[in-house]
Amino acid sequence: MVSVGDAAPDFTAPIANGDIDEITLSEAVADGPVVLAFFPGAFTSVCSHEMNTFQDRLDELTDAGATLYGVSIDTPFSQNAFRDELGLEFDLVSDSGREIVDAYDISMDFEALGVPNVAKRAVFVIDENQEVTYAWVSDDPGVEPDYDEVIDAAT
Repeated sequence: MVSVGDAAPDFTAPIANGDIDEITLSEAVADGPVVLAFFPGAFTSVCSHEMNTFQDRLDELTDAGATLYGVSIDTPFSQNAFRDELGLEFDLVSDSGREIVDAYDISMDFEALGVPNVAKRAVFVIDENQEVTYAWVSDDPGVEPDYDEVIDAAT
């Protein structure tokens, strides 16, 4: 698993931003710290609550110069519908090929639902040098991050 002090694995992936574009992490960090908030799946109760909480605190991250991205294995089309439903003003990274989840080593299976290889709920803060300065990963998908801790890490 990626830890504090590690070089964050770079990636290029589709991004849901109301449209569908592309993001490359190494380019995104040039504008300041990046917060990657991994979540198991769109349209689920805990994931919706987490993304709504990040939306409620988005100004704190933006004021700190950080850019927030949600990351899940959902397609960008599903993510755009999820963004619309929740009124999210930050972009969502689509990892439908699961390359990012695998690179960050945060894969888990929802065996009861028959859904393999989804993202664990996790948050990474990555600085302008593409170094991980904060890492939080939960083995329990029902547990949300400490939002104050994330905000502090991004400042």
